[in-house]
Amino acid sequence: MDAWIISIGNEMLIGKVVNTNLSWLGRKLTLLGYRVRAALTVMDECEDIKWAFNTAKQRGAKVIISTGGLGPTFDDMTSKCLSEAFNMNWVLNEKALEMVKKKYIEMGLELTDHRIKMAKMPEGAEPLWNPLGTAPGIMMDVEGTLIFSLPGVPSEMMAIFEESIEPILRKIGPKIEFVEGEIVSRGLPESTIAPIIEKVMGRHRVYIKSHPQGKELGIPVQIIHIQSSSLNLSEAREELERAREDLINELTRIGAKIEVK
Repeated sequence: MDAWIISIGNEMLIGKVVNTNLSWLGRKLTLLGYRVRAALTVMDECEDIKWAFNTAKQRGAKVIISTGGLGPTFDDMTSKCLSEAFNMNWVLNEKALEMVKKKYIEMGLELTDHRIKMAKMPEGAEPLWNPLGTAPGIMMDVEGTLIFSLPGVPSEMMAIFEESIEPILRKIGPKIEFVEGEIVSRGLPESTIAPIIEKVMGRHRVYIKSHPQGKELGIPVQIIHIQSSSLNLSEAREELERAREDLINELTRIGAKIEVK
């Protein structure tokens, strides 16, 4: 199943921001068994945004994931342009409005027109809860193509993907064998082990995520989750073990105490 990734934002095209969302989504989709056919990066211009969605749809994408342009400012226009791309009405989604309202009530802030804008979506779309930010994600089915639109803030994008989108893609996607494992690293803060994790992911077909359990500047403890996938279960297990051994060696070399779970 072909997947396309659309990145929206001037900041990437002028070199101000490195597009880490693209590499993260590419790895995630690949591990889920999807073929990432193409990635497009476009400006905050409605005609360009519509062109990107239409191009992906016309070229046979079964899954389209966009990032960026869901916030409250004037140049956050992904939702409106997505509606126009597929000739849909852009309407206030009541479920999304409740999500946005809940966020601002918790912060003690009023619900202004600019904030309400984040609850407007293509008619019939399903809002996706954003556990870390204020703008809900968007899910819609356009003639058999699943489209997900996510915020550009990496932490928010990843949280919505892992909580709401990954279970859906696992269910409808290719029959892939998944294996998972964990190690516990003691003595090094997450900021120190982050580049090691990136290095190991670059050498293996795995996804690795750290979960801090202790204080960053106290006695840090990291539970590190490793995931591998393949059409063949034994291949997935072998790749997981290679990556785990590599990670343990790298972390031990810089002073971590490792426990294998």
